[in-house]
Amino acid sequence: MAKEQRVMLITGAAGGIGRATVEVFFRAGWRVIGVDRIPFSGSFPANGLFIQKDISQVEQVEETFEAAQTFTNRLDALINNAALQITKSLLETSVDEWDLVMASNLRSAFLVAKLGYPLLKSVSGALVNVSSVHAVATSANIAVYAASKGGLLALTRAMAIEFAPDNIRVNAVLPGAVDTTMLRAGLERGVDDGFSAAERFENLARKNVNGRIGQPAEIARAIYFLADGNQSSFMTGQALIVDGGATARLSTE
Repeated sequence: MAKEQRVMLITGAAGGIGRATVEVFFRAGWRVIGVDRIPFSGSFPANGLFIQKDISQVEQVEETFEAAQTFTNRLDALINNAALQITKSLLETSVDEWDLVMASNLRSAFLVAKLGYPLLKSVSGALVNVSSVHAVATSANIAVYAASKGGLLALTRAMAIEFAPDNIRVNAVLPGAVDTTMLRAGLERGVDDGFSAAERFENLARKNVNGRIGQPAEIARAIYFLADGNQSSFMTGQALIVDGGATARLSTE
């Protein structure tokens, strides 16, 4: 009897890391469910399902899982990847902007995990939260994003403890600088520093120990490692930093 195909669901599927992750899992033989508030440009895997929903909205998260349950009765992996970044100083950040980032980056992970839990439990699946190096070391003008990603890392540990009795593993990936639309948009901040966005990109690359910016596929493979119980079966509640060595170097160096 043929082994049943594994199924994953990822939020933020239309972005750089999300698209790369869809591709990695599809090529590994999984059925994929992608969720994003924007359309998925190009063709989504034929054996998969794309759901266009905004998971910062509670009702749309519920609608997402109603649609997912018509497609599958199991989730072998659930990946909270959707994120919104606002690059403003804390004093310039409005309450509405704070609430929007928290709803998109942190509350959504809570809701997705809660509603996806029965499908994960049925096959002892894995949950991967895509946090950020900003959860452990950050910079100016990104306070609300850093706070949301720090909260997601703490939530990862709490989920790992609570979900362990049902053999659901929960881990986090903490990407550093990765060549995505979000990164390049963020480099537009601080426009009075005398550098162009392209120059800031190169300066940022030089600050990494390996002298370059990461690629989305490199993060996608780290996500796959944590999601695949054949590779990471004894890992739960952990933070896997994938940052080109950025957090290994002293800022005073």
